[in-house]
Amino acid sequence: MNYPDDLKYTKEHEWLRVESETTVVVGITEYAADELGDVVFVELPDVGADVTSMGVFGEIESVKAVSELYSPVSGTVVERNEELDDTPELVNDSAYSDGWMIKIELSDPSQLDGLMSAADYEQFLATQ
Repeated sequence: MNYPDDLKYTKEHEWLRVESETTVVVGITEYAADELGDVVFVELPDVGADVTSMGVFGEIESVKAVSELYSPVSGTVVERNEELDDTPELVNDSAYSDGWMIKIELSDPSQLDGLMSAADYEQFLATQ
């Protein structure tokens, strides 16, 4: 499995990429996409919606299960990946690039410090 070093991770298997001082991109990890199996539907919040750290921001449905999506940080949704409406399988095909889910304008950048590095995430997975 692939866990890029430039991302931050959560125990709920979301990843976060810092795009600017105030904006981050969020998706689910390759591990999560693999565990879910073929993704058939992704429900994302509207632009302008507020999200809270470790609060539910949407749902992802696969042929195996329906799972909640958790925001790694608090802030406001400034963009959502509209391509997932018609091609949710992008999450499986390209979890870290085309399969991104939402962009968030951070309300508290210090929350980034509480997320795991790639090495920490791999260690976490080894204990599961």
